[in-house]
Amino acid sequence: MGIYEKALYTMNELFAKDCHFAMATVKDNTPSVRFVDTFFEDGSFYVVTYSNSQKVRELEDNSQVSLCNEFYRFSGNAYNIGHPLLLENTEIREKLIKVFEPWYFAHNNENDENMCYVKIDLKEGFFYKDGIGYKVNFQLKEAKEFPFDLDIEPVV
Repeated sequence: MGIYEKALYTMNELFAKDCHFAMATVKDNTPSVRFVDTFFEDGSFYVVTYSNSQKVRELEDNSQVSLCNEFYRFSGNAYNIGHPLLLENTEIREKLIKVFEPWYFAHNNENDENMCYVKIDLKEGFFYKDGIGYKVNFQLKEAKEFPFDLDIEPVV
């Protein structure tokens, strides 16, 4: 297994579940940040939201987004891939319902035509696990790995 494949395997271990990330969008050269629940699969993160939300309106004008969680960070392009009940969303819908099962239907109304999924195609990222850091270029399908020890101490 090459380093890029190992990095993707590690990302699946870390992020192929309900993960909270701060998601930054941009409007008129001004960043806007909010927390979202994400699910990672095949080099992309997915978010369940509404097409009339501020984040979706902003990414329609500028698809560039960043994600940050603890000391993990990613950048990419985000797209509204449509309503959950679209035929092309059947497979990802099943996964998102399962991953977000504790709250999916309590917080989302699939009868609302504005409900949608956002797919974030990754360009690059940094993450770590078990003392190894990974810097990944998803577009070139390249990754570097290196020893990484998180040694930041909290200020009391």
